[in-house]
Amino acid sequence: MKIGIPKEIKVKENRVSCTPSGVQQLVSAGHEVLVETRAGEGSGFPDDQYVSAGATMVASAAEAWAAEMVVKVKEPIASEYGYFRSGLILFTYLHLAANEPLTRALCSASVAGVAYETVQVGNRLPLLEPMSEIAGRMGTLMGSYYLAKPYGGSGILLGGIPGVPIGDVLVIGGGTAGLNAARVAAGIGANVTLLEVDIEKMHFIDTSTHGAIRTIYSTEAALLERLSSVDLLIGAVLIPGAKAPKLIKRSFLKQMKPGSVFVDIAIDQGGCAETSHATTHDDPVYWEEDVLHYCVANMPGAYARTSTQALTNSTLPYAVKLANLGLEGALEQIPELRSGVNTLNGHVTCAPVANAHGMEFHALD
Repeated sequence: MKIGIPKEIKVKENRVSCTPSGVQQLVSAGHEVLVETRAGEGSGFPDDQYVSAGATMVASAAEAWAAEMVVKVKEPIASEYGYFRSGLILFTYLHLAANEPLTRALCSASVAGVAYETVQVGNRLPLLEPMSEIAGRMGTLMGSYYLAKPYGGSGILLGGIPGVPIGDVLVIGGGTAGLNAARVAAGIGANVTLLEVDIEKMHFIDTSTHGAIRTIYSTEAALLERLSSVDLLIGAVLIPGAKAPKLIKRSFLKQMKPGSVFVDIAIDQGGCAETSHATTHDDPVYWEEDVLHYCVANMPGAYARTSTQALTNSTLPYAVKLANLGLEGALEQIPELRSGVNTLNGHVTCAPVANAHGMEFHALD
């Protein structure tokens, strides 16, 4: 199979979908890998490393997209829709529930869209987890950064120092992103509360963190009760494949202290606050109701080297199977990959995506 790796063109997206060592594995399996020139530069992987790995370097995105399967990091943007065509397998993060134009473009061109974020093994999302870990840890780091007075925040140092009150961090959602955010916040000495609805998960968090993170059953009342004391609010709510629920109403923000910070990790899926809209690494923050919002839609792109390595570790085994067996053969051999297929033969095959856009759902079978 010919496999294309185009350069990511989203604003300040420095990740690449495969490391040179990953390319070497694909080439060793008998496939031709077309890597767009300078695709790996932002992650610290120059072209010569891909050449040494056996890649064929191509000068344009069009040449990389001409492959039978394109492996990317982020969802295509409008300028890339022209590369779509019937028979193409697109393997990437898609986040279609928050992007109707992309959903319709994939269907119109009969692209087989296989989304990393909806591949599910039991209760796990193995291809989303590494980026959620990074985004979660970043959520606390970025929140702490923007709490500094020169950047618009209230001037609270989350960990405090002896004799001075520590900052309060509230995390909504105890999945991979939320737990990582909470652990980093607890690690720097903040007072951390996490809202969650899964009792088993709360038991795990309490046991694994030795009580450093307080867990509260998540209700609107529980959220409202704590907002007035919060310095950093982190939204980490996820319903696989679906739009994030708007748990934080505009009116709720009015209860927060002026200069507090809200980090919406769920922004890839539309965000979990009524006031959320996607921002970029070039222009990451904005104000709503005296609360500073950080809603960067590709947070892990800031730590591109780590993110690229972690992403390749997770996605490469699936990419190899797709290349070796083709889509139908891979779906037969790897049942969990079926949940990753969001569009096929002009149809939406992921129910939450169809529901989000009022489109007809077609079961993969």
